[in-house]
Amino acid sequence: MAANGIASIGECMLELSGQSGPNWRMGFAGDTFNTLWALHALSPERPAIYVSAFGDDPFSRDQIDFFAQNGIGIGNSPIIAGARPGLYAITLTGAERAFTYWRSDAAARQLASDPAALTKSLENQALVYFSGITLAILEGPARKTLLEAVARARAAGSLVAFDPNYRPRLWPSRETAQAAILEALAVTDIALPTFPDEQMLFGDATPQATAERLGKLVGEVVVKNGEQPALIAASGAQQTVGAVHVAAPVDTTGAGDSFNGGYLAARIAGHAPADAARRAHRVAAAVVQVRGALAPFETLRGAFDI
Repeated sequence: MAANGIASIGECMLELSGQSGPNWRMGFAGDTFNTLWALHALSPERPAIYVSAFGDDPFSRDQIDFFAQNGIGIGNSPIIAGARPGLYAITLTGAERAFTYWRSDAAARQLASDPAALTKSLENQALVYFSGITLAILEGPARKTLLEAVARARAAGSLVAFDPNYRPRLWPSRETAQAAILEALAVTDIALPTFPDEQMLFGDATPQATAERLGKLVGEVVVKNGEQPALIAASGAQQTVGAVHVAAPVDTTGAGDSFNGGYLAARIAGHAPADAARRAHRVAAAVVQVRGALAPFETLRGAFDI
């Protein structure tokens, strides 16, 4: 059977957003889930699964039901008795967001607790995607289990994409993060870093420096930089692709994640890297014009196909 599916690995949390007085709107989001959401919207013909670990509480059941209602499965992800999902709240100053987290005992931290199930979830996938946050929520042995499973999927023919997505508060030290991210890059085909993160973690002076450093490790690199152009390094050459300016963004949550989803959807559909980046910029621009991390599928598709 030809590999056709899409698997994204990580933590999907309960999201509180859109505060109005004492009331909040609850949804589901998390960096790798946000990317899968866009990917699934833009590649609806491909089976999509979110690989994680889930609790057995009502919120976890609602989360899994939400996935299913939108055509996303959970593969062989374990259900952990007594566990529950993490939670975060978005507070906005204008369109810029700040986050408050409650996630230290989230079920997703056990996503590599069953190595056989993890390997099974990643079988027959055209694309496997994960991030630095996926790495950061795992202890060292579990991180090794994850990377071994990703390496097996890659050896079997899956395209592997990785966003380093460095979040200092999730790591015990900068050095631990550097080492883990370098190990992940060793099993990666497409790297999707964000320049300010790479500058903070590795001291890169420019996006070009990031592209050159990662280009020695990964065949295709796309350096995101907010509203600045994205820099693509592939096939021995660098190319910039301008971003789409949004005059009055509503909420920038999930912009980079949706860029990743748009880019990867375009690449697995056969578009060249520069065209994929142009489509990804349009998708990200559409996402910052809605509240929360997840834009409606129709919004994403309309932006992608302009």
